[in-house]
Amino acid sequence: MEAVSAISIAIIVAVLIIIVKGIKIVPQSRAYVIERLGKYNRTIEGGFHVIIPIVDSVAMAVTKQEQIIDIPQQSVITKDNVNISVDGLVFIQVENAKMAAYGVVDFKRAIANLATTSLRAEIGQLALDETLSSRDTLNRSILTALDEASQKWGIKTMRVELRDISVPVEIEEAMNLQMKAEREKRAIELTATANKEATIREAEGQRQKAFLEAEAIERMADASKYEQEKTAEGQAKGMEMINMAMGANPQAAEFLLAKDRVAAFNEMAKNESNDKVIVPYEATEFIGSLSILKDMLGSKKVVEL
Repeated sequence: MEAVSAISIAIIVAVLIIIVKGIKIVPQSRAYVIERLGKYNRTIEGGFHVIIPIVDSVAMAVTKQEQIIDIPQQSVITKDNVNISVDGLVFIQVENAKMAAYGVVDFKRAIANLATTSLRAEIGQLALDETLSSRDTLNRSILTALDEASQKWGIKTMRVELRDISVPVEIEEAMNLQMKAEREKRAIELTATANKEATIREAEGQRQKAFLEAEAIERMADASKYEQEKTAEGQAKGMEMINMAMGANPQAAEFLLAKDRVAAFNEMAKNESNDKVIVPYEATEFIGSLSILKDMLGSKKVVEL
């Protein structure tokens, strides 16, 4: 009786173990490759699944998330025979678990080796300066090569990033000297360009100044000419009006003559000199016949009024 109970318990335990082994709960971000009797059967992804214990087995569990493959630092020779050290990262994602399981033994190792080979081939086609300045181009070239090869493994290469490109110390010093020389050359060129621009602008300013001065002189000359013309026209009109007035009134000439005499007398009156004699205009007619008046005058000044 006890033996029968033990056998029953053993059978129950065995059934429970078989049931437990037949239940597979797959996380959301993973995929299991199931083999039945050593042959591929199916791929199960996130969720609850039931398999046949002993008959079915999990050949490979693959993550569906992006994975990072490190490219270790390695020596690479550029086109101009400079030995540099390069390392980087490759980001991949498994799209087909079956192809990743059966297409290659170790897809991570395969992609790492392929990335190293592609990196050496791409850098070997570039000179040192091109390598340092064309990191994005290198990333794209290596990405294209890796993605083309990894497609048959059911893997998508998402991106490639070169982390560091190191050059020997002596090359770095030479590059620093070259960069310094280039900067000094650029500074000299910029200074020369600035001086040239300043000279051109100064000459342009002088030309503009001379032009404005000439224009101002021309305008002043035009204004003076206009003033003289208007003055001459005014004088001509004045003379014409005087002639007309004298023709219309004979006493107008005597009026003007008397006006000039009065003005002259005023000017003589302002002079404080004693060496002057004021003689009426009518009396001067007798000066030629009176010699005594000549002796009396001496050096005195005779002014006609």
